[in-house]
Amino acid sequence: MSTVASRNETGCIAFAGGGSGGHLSPGLAIAERVLTISHSTGTLFLCSQREIDSVMLHEAGAKFVQIPAQPLSLQPLKLLRFMQAWPGAKRVAHEALKEFGVQHVVSLGGFVTAPVVQSALQAGVPVTLLNLDCTPGRANRWVARRATRVWSAVHAKNLPQWDGEVTGFPVRRSAVSSGDVAECRVQLGLEATRRTLLVTGASQGATSLNLFLPHFAEQHASLLDGWQILHLAGSMSDTQILALSHRYTAAGVRSRVMPFLHRMGLAWGAADLAISRAGANSVAEVELNCVPCLFVPYPYHRDLHQRENARALVEEGAAAMARDAIDPAANMGSMGKLLETLIADGPTRDRMRAALQSRPRIDAAQLLAQRILASA
Repeated sequence: MSTVASRNETGCIAFAGGGSGGHLSPGLAIAERVLTISHSTGTLFLCSQREIDSVMLHEAGAKFVQIPAQPLSLQPLKLLRFMQAWPGAKRVAHEALKEFGVQHVVSLGGFVTAPVVQSALQAGVPVTLLNLDCTPGRANRWVARRATRVWSAVHAKNLPQWDGEVTGFPVRRSAVSSGDVAECRVQLGLEATRRTLLVTGASQGATSLNLFLPHFAEQHASLLDGWQILHLAGSMSDTQILALSHRYTAAGVRSRVMPFLHRMGLAWGAADLAISRAGANSVAEVELNCVPCLFVPYPYHRDLHQRENARALVEEGAAAMARDAIDPAANMGSMGKLLETLIADGPTRDRMRAALQSRPRIDAAQLLAQRILASA
């Protein structure tokens, strides 16, 4: 996507969301298709001030404006920060909507969307909520009650104004494998013919997975003979990345440790098996790339709502799911047992892959881009 507005642009669609890759990637997927379908329409991202947002959007070549919003919380200090940030967030959002001639706002969820949506409605700009989680968060429920229209990429619970239609989850082209396993591995610096375990905590990484996997490798080096590990560790320092890599080497396990990968299609294409968080975006990428996966939902949400994102695949035998006990030793008895089985049992992995391949294929990003352009 171009970072420079075309002189032929006659309108602009803004995507509001951020704070994690899971909020931005679906918007980027739709924006890719919008720019392919309509050369006269511009796109803009109104995102948070977190580093992950600017890194992802710079990499994608997307135009963006960072909104100085803060998450809503009932904790006194955080509530004060939210209230102090609100006027400035609304002002920046209002100025961006006016400067870029935004004709339509697509809310992707997260704390940054509320001031953008409020500014859009006050300016008479239509708002579409695209809900991305089976359990909508506080921000999405707030937006849903005010939006011009409400769509959901997944089956959702307690989403106001939603008519029940599931659009499918929009996935970026860069997150889809080319299908050439050996080439994907070579591009990532892996051995072309060695079976590969992908470890990913999504864009921000997962501390408990970063602690557990090297511990698992140290305990099961013989099981991993013939395997290599591609570990996407998230926001770790170079020193921490090196230390993690050294632990695999000391255990005698081949590995490639990286902080983050913008072209996730290479990682999925290289993998025979994955262990991953169960954010809706990760679940959609697993399904689209047909990678057998052990999902480990984020353990710090009170309602453990990531479980709902992966439940359908697990119930159909297309994936497995384990509890994250956080402590590495404790996880050997929860996720460790399942991971051990999946590594050793090729037929089970084959059945998972076949179940994934049997599911219908929908280019939700294309569908949503067409709908957004029609409504704009």
